[in-house]
Amino acid sequence: MTMKHRPLGRSGLDTSALGVGCMGLSFGYGPGVDRAAGVQLIREAVARGVTFFDTAEAYGALNEEMVGEALAPVRERVVIATKFGFAGGTPAAGLDSRPERIRAVVEQSLQRLRTDRIDLLYQHRVDPAVPMEDVAGAVKQLIEQGKVRHFGLSEAGADSIRRAHAVLPVAALQSEYSLWWREPERDILPLLEELGIGFVPFSPLGKGFLTGAIKADTPFAKDDFRNIVPRFSAEARAANQVLVDAIAGIASAKGATSAQVALAWLLAQRPWIVPIPGTTKLHRLEENLAAAALTLDAGDLRRIDEALAGITVQGGRYPAPLAALVGR
Repeated sequence: MTMKHRPLGRSGLDTSALGVGCMGLSFGYGPGVDRAAGVQLIREAVARGVTFFDTAEAYGALNEEMVGEALAPVRERVVIATKFGFAGGTPAAGLDSRPERIRAVVEQSLQRLRTDRIDLLYQHRVDPAVPMEDVAGAVKQLIEQGKVRHFGLSEAGADSIRRAHAVLPVAALQSEYSLWWREPERDILPLLEELGIGFVPFSPLGKGFLTGAIKADTPFAKDDFRNIVPRFSAEARAANQVLVDAIAGIASAKGATSAQVALAWLLAQRPWIVPIPGTTKLHRLEENLAAAALTLDAGDLRRIDEALAGITVQGGRYPAPLAALVGR
């Protein structure tokens, strides 16, 4: 199977139709994998045609180092994205997008990623203490110096996107979007279409829930952040199982898995959407990548919409402190 490619908006960035989100290799979902296993999984993705890999300072030095080691031999063929925006690189410490901090983070990331330039540099969360014009201006200087190629935002609201784009073209917005979080359809997708900005949905499989592998009583590791997500309370999971069942029925009729239908649905929404599912398992990687070859026709998409229309997803996607950081 040859992996299809897509343009990320009008930025000139071209990537595989599906990327790989590397966060879970070492951060967020309980124990990650060891360095060698992480490097090997990234290289397996490259071998299967993936050219787009997403990491961040906030995922820990090991995460960027895995990406750097894995991709060094194929650096000219891949697009590496990373992010700045948290104080000391630690989300719990709060936000910090001061220009001097951005410059320092980029120098550290370049070392860990074993490269001389970052293809796509995102602000991880909008920092209300730093004018967006200053953030965009700092990244613009880094682009002029050849250390960064493209500028991105993550979980930003419409006003911030417009303000940033007026200073420096925003190549991509990375935000959550999936069959169980469709909020971007209201204001964000039309804005991105207008401005020619690509969209990179993270958690395209609902942090694993849309695969059908997580039930109401599925335990999570003690350091898995889903433990504090309202949408993953046992009660919410039990209530949201109806959504998973609906997707599973459609997948069965297509001879596909629920994960593949969830990813193919995202790909069908716009030609400039590139989801970045993450996994630590090779068989899941292969399952996810096969979604790029799954075509959902108008009838399929209509059936999915009809199935979801009567379902209200239960539970917030973030606890209150984290919810306050998005959409600014």
